Amino acid sequence: MSGTATTSLAPARERLTTLVAESVDLRHAADLVEWDERVYMPTGGAPVHGEMSATLRRLAHEKFTSAEVGDALAATEAAIEDDADSDEGRTIAITRREFDKATRVPADFVAEHARVVSAAQHAWGETRAASDFAAFRPHLERIIGLKRQYVTFFPPSEHAYDVLIDDYEPGMKTSQVKAVFDALRGRQVELVRRLAERPQLDDRFLRAPFDEQDLIDFSVDVITAFGFDFSRGRQDKSLHPFCTSFGADDVRITTRFVDAYPLSLLFGTMHETGHALYEQGVSPQYQRTMLEGGASLGIHESQSRLWENIVGRSLPFWEHFFPRLQQRFPSQLRGITLEQFYRAINRVERSLIRVEADEATYNLHVMLRVELEIALIAGELEPADLEEAWNGRMREYLGVTPPNAAKGVLQDIHWSAGLFGYFGTYTLGNVIAAQLARTFRAQHPALDDDLRRGDASSLLAWLRTNLHQHGRKFQPSELVQRITGGGIDPAPYLEYLEEKYLAVYA
Repeated sequence: MSGTATTSLAPARERLTTLVAESVDLRHAADLVEWDERVYMPTGGAPVHGEMSATLRRLAHEKFTSAEVGDALAATEAAIEDDADSDEGRTIAITRREFDKATRVPADFVAEHARVVSAAQHAWGETRAASDFAAFRPHLERIIGLKRQYVTFFPPSEHAYDVLIDDYEPGMKTSQVKAVFDALRGRQVELVRRLAERPQLDDRFLRAPFDEQDLIDFSVDVITAFGFDFSRGRQDKSLHPFCTSFGADDVRITTRFVDAYPLSLLFGTMHETGHALYEQGVSPQYQRTMLEGGASLGIHESQSRLWENIVGRSLPFWEHFFPRLQQRFPSQLRGITLEQFYRAINRVERSLIRVEADEATYNLHVMLRVELEIALIAGELEPADLEEAWNGRMREYLGVTPPNAAKGVLQDIHWSAGLFGYFGTYTLGNVIAAQLARTFRAQHPALDDDLRRGDASSLLAWLRTNLHQHGRKFQPSELVQRITGGGIDPAPYLEYLEEKYLAVYA
């Protein structure tokens, strides 16, 4: 780079870096308010939190979409001569993409959205406890109205839902998500049918009373073995498990305890730890920049599903951890063999609750939600008809009917949080996780031996090198291509499911 170019670039680049860092700080402050709202807020605090969140979201939006940021960004783009694939080149490209999207959305809309979803999440907790969808519906109607309005801020696309998907999975289209679903649906339905014809596995011992704190303590042992760094993270309880990050050095996960299935606490903790390991592994130099965080929600979900299922529900993993679990819970697991336990935690059952669904049926829960979202955004379905439509899809896809709204249309927090376009990333995550696992095993065939020793360090190190450290530097499809040598492909996931579950039910 010439001396003149360097001189002209430096002030603009420094100013852009400062302005972006300040807007990221404000976003993190808003995230922190929302974390507190879902973890520690007293019941009466919802209005105050709603206003705080709205103010912080508006300030962050105004800061990032200011003319000053636009001018500094344009000046930096005009002067930069670095390789487009360099950290700086990618930072500028992603900042431009985010700036162009953000400037289409009025600050007043951002504040109103934050205010509405804050109230909706509080209402969701109350109405879910009461199983009263009618009481929640006005909040959902306001959110859907805002989502339909949000779509109008952007140029017309193939489908209105494309705009919402792009917020979580950059570059992904509705048609591509549907293509993945179409590739999965037939074989997954057939697999579930074949397994249903075989004698069902006994998992009654998993429903016995387990002490909540003992399970939390055991889960801490497990995720510490995974590599979760408690000096840069923490775990708490919430109504719905989640992970949030304020940068790589402050990553927080939550869990919940369910009396009917106590071990869901453990597997939920593994799931959220997958997200957390990703965030803790992002390169420190990306802190307070547009490269901070994960490449997409699909990539993020690949991490949670990999650690929860491909590792956490594998036989080698439990060869190490089952004796320790049995020692901690002797009365519940007395006389239970490792093989019985392994089969029980991989039992396939047409069930009501997505977060407790097995791997074989999980994607059917996701497909149901995505299809309903698409219909809601397109105006083909109204919130007043949502519960009936939900129950109908549950019967069609899974052969079960929710007995109430809490176990049906109100079970997930996502819609109350305004997360439309999010659900499809769970299935993308399953698919990508299987591709990553296959690629890693080809390079490191001793993974099972490592897990039998309780050692997951080789897997984490590989993920840190090939995926985590890059943050948002690469588009999700590009990142998958770089790591696996191919595009997003459902075939490895289907092969993994069929090989595993036909053996479990053999």
